[in-house]
Amino acid sequence: MPVHARLRPFNTRDTYPEQKLDNDLCQVVVARGTTVFVRGQVGQDLDTRESVGIGDPAAQAERAMANIEMLLREAGSRLEHICKITIYITDPRYREAVYRVVGAWLKGVFPVSTGIVVSALARPEWLVEVDVTAVIPDGPA
Repeated sequence: MPVHARLRPFNTRDTYPEQKLDNDLCQVVVARGTTVFVRGQVGQDLDTRESVGIGDPAAQAERAMANIEMLLREAGSRLEHICKITIYITDPRYREAVYRVVGAWLKGVFPVSTGIVVSALARPEWLVEVDVTAVIPDGPA
């Protein structure tokens, strides 16, 4: 019996065919039934793998947060159970627009937060990436 639940497994050869990668990953890990680690989410539709909001950091942050909400629900958690959030942006000028979007999604949650400016993300069209750690307060759903 596996110790951790791994939701939405995928292989990077499907997500990044142009990069000739072969890594087995997943979108969410529920560790020992109560801690949820969500993979960094970007402006990408998880079902079609299409990038969305190209050139628009706020639109990409909106999609990233919508993905996070969906993945947490699939894992048996909710946005209000986020404990830690990390936001990666490729330009410091995106901070205000991105943080407004994230702040609207997490109003009243009060997670700890780290913001990082990076030179690039996995694809050149991605401007924002958000990852979170959350809990399932009463165990798995």
